[in-house]
Amino acid sequence: MFDIGFAELLLIGVVGLLVVGPEQLPGAVRTVLAWVNRFRRSFDQIRTEVRRELHNDEVLQKLKEESEQLERQVRDTTRSVEREIESLSSEARESLQPVSPTTDQLPSNTAAASTEADPAQDDKGSPPKPA
Repeated sequence: MFDIGFAELLLIGVVGLLVVGPEQLPGAVRTVLAWVNRFRRSFDQIRTEVRRELHNDEVLQKLKEESEQLERQVRDTTRSVEREIESLSSEARESLQPVSPTTDQLPSNTAAASTEADPAQDDKGSPPKPA
C-alpha cells in the first residue's frame, strides 16, 4: 500500500520517541495501530459492499436481459398462435359456407318428399286393393 522503507520507519520512530516520550510511546503505538486496524476493517467492509452491489447489479442486469428475451419469445409465440387460430377460423368459415345452404335444403326436401307420398298407399307401402 505505502512504499515505506526501513529508513523511513526509523525516522518515524525517532520523531515519535522525541514527541511522545519513552514512557508513553508503547501506548501511543498501540493506539495508532488500533486506529489503522479500524481503518482497514472499514475499508474492507466498504470494498466488500461495493463488490456485492456490483455483483447484484450484474445479476439484476442478467435477469433483466433474460426477462426481456422471455417476453420476446412469449410475444412471438402468441403471434404465431393467433395467426394459426385466425387461419383455422377462416378455413372453417370457408368450408362451412358452401355446406350450410345445402344442409339446410336437404332436410326440408326430404320432409317435403315424405309429405308428398301417395295417400293411397297404406302403412306398409303396398298399393291399395280395388273395391
